[in-house]
Amino acid sequence: MELNFNSERPIFQQIAEGIEDSILSGVFPEESQIPSITEFSVQYKINPATALKGINLLVDEGMIYKKRGLGMFVAQGAMEALGKKRKAGFYEKFVASLVKEARRLGIGKEELDVMLEKGFSEGEKDKEGEVVL
Repeated sequence: MELNFNSERPIFQQIAEGIEDSILSGVFPEESQIPSITEFSVQYKINPATALKGINLLVDEGMIYKKRGLGMFVAQGAMEALGKKRKAGFYEKFVASLVKEARRLGIGKEELDVMLEKGFSEGEKDKEGEVVL
């Protein structure tokens, strides 16, 4: 996880999103412990209160819970709940603006479908030019 100190998004939100990304990618499996507030603050050179605020966002959403004296852990069902949350926001954040721009450029649904298919088939390529999905 990298923090962008020049971003308009507050650091605590970036911390929360970074933890969400780590849960979704399996870095922090359900019921596993996440780094402590102190570890986050030292690693990213931020105030512990900022790290706590980011983690508390996820506690409030039920994605993270505290085991007294042991630390913070990923809640059971967090991966599924985060997937649903992110999918709901995906339309608003990406699809709606994509369609709006396509219309401005005179790109129809069929042409957009072709572009999307090309994007999926090309995927990301590694250094050797191999497709990585």
